[in-house]
Amino acid sequence: MGPETVLDLGRDALWLAVLLAGPLLGAALAVGLFIGVIQAATQIQEMTLSFIPKLLALVVTLFVIGPWMLRILTTFAQRLFMDIPGLVG
Repeated sequence: MGPETVLDLGRDALWLAVLLAGPLLGAALAVGLFIGVIQAATQIQEMTLSFIPKLLALVVTLFVIGPWMLRILTTFAQRLFMDIPGLVG
């Protein structure tokens, strides 16, 4: 196993992490921005007010996108396990 193989595996793992974290971070960002605009408009400056809506948005996003995320992760793991004999020998 050469350095380019290790770099390819690392790049694929980092891309997978970005791909899986993207929808969750996007949902939290959108809800946080919406709550921030509402807080600015009403002049309610409570830091903990945005926590529950963000948490609910993350739960809903996980329920909606969770099967896709699991499928992507298991496909990557299966490919990695199937490639082990070629990587070692």
